[in-house]
Amino acid sequence: MNVKALLIHARWHVFLSLVLLAGWCLPLQAEPPLIPAPPDLPAKAYLLQDFYSGRVLAERNADERLEPASLTKVMTAYILFRELAKGHIKLEDMVTVSEKAWRTEGSRMFAQVGAQISVENLLKGMIVQSGNDASVALAEHVAGDESVFAQMMNQNAERLGMTNTHFKNSMGLPDPDHYTTARDLATLTRAMIKEFPQYYPWHSIKEFVFNGIKQVNRNRLLWRDPTVDGVKTGHTEGAGYCLITSALRDGDRMISVVLGSKSDTDRANANQALLNYGFRFFETKPVHKGGEELAKARIWKGEQTEVPVGVDEDLYATFPRGQFQNLKTAIEVDTNAMAPVRKGDKLGNIQVTFNNETILQRDLVALQEVPEGGIFRRALDHVLLWLKQRQG
Repeated sequence: MNVKALLIHARWHVFLSLVLLAGWCLPLQAEPPLIPAPPDLPAKAYLLQDFYSGRVLAERNADERLEPASLTKVMTAYILFRELAKGHIKLEDMVTVSEKAWRTEGSRMFAQVGAQISVENLLKGMIVQSGNDASVALAEHVAGDESVFAQMMNQNAERLGMTNTHFKNSMGLPDPDHYTTARDLATLTRAMIKEFPQYYPWHSIKEFVFNGIKQVNRNRLLWRDPTVDGVKTGHTEGAGYCLITSALRDGDRMISVVLGSKSDTDRANANQALLNYGFRFFETKPVHKGGEELAKARIWKGEQTEVPVGVDEDLYATFPRGQFQNLKTAIEVDTNAMAPVRKGDKLGNIQVTFNNETILQRDLVALQEVPEGGIFRRALDHVLLWLKQRQG
């Protein structure tokens, strides 16, 4: 082989080497995460929700109206916690157990008629032992009558956005007009944990002794899974076996609701499967802090022409595990807002997308108030708005 041929041969090898090296150095095409379908569970309805972001990760018949049985007591506890927070009642208040409370059917904490029991002990008897007698006694203490307390329950359900819920009693005994859904119960549970972290730990108490009788919490997962710290069991013949659970793992919290299982074991296994699915394949991260300025909105006819906008509380996103880099946010700000503007007024929205799918949307709100401007400012902005409209 002559010199010229050797040079050509050498250059060809160098070229091939560079091509191969470039191929190895090219970034691999990012594959979409492979997320299996949620488990198919033996229950009438279920739902799995991330606590921080509110994103629903699995559901079936989540809006079907069903009997809640003793899951009703989550609302009863929620109202008692609100009354405590407002100072209307105290934990040490003594409650006289009425004959109606004493005679109430179903699970009991064995409170005797005429007994004086503290609000705290009645709450624990209701939460841990699922005492119907405790539920009625607490309802009567707060509202004077259980039917009035049921009105409070429905008012709070409406305020929380529980659109497919109606209560007739404080403990969950069957009634044609007493119903809720898996989605509404998740909404309630999320509000209860968020608003009352000082009382929520009572839902992880495994046993409670009252009147010399020790009863254990029927939530099996409190013994099986150390990350589970609540929430409530329920059972009637019509409702089947029901269970709301919540677990905290590595700083993230999930809420699962299972309604209408055929056995105690089934409801525990179904909730465990939902929790494991959520924690295994998803994670949640903070996106923006509440009160953080994300943009400025133009304000017309105000003392100032702009106002900072942001989200009113911390914003979290839930996404497939290990895919945080694929989140994108988009902000839309209202350009036609008129003064006066109050702090908290909606002035736009923020969307969080993952692989072009919207996974989260929240309002952008004014972080400050903007009073109406003086005559000159209003007149000037009136002209500017007129010109803006004419320009299209």
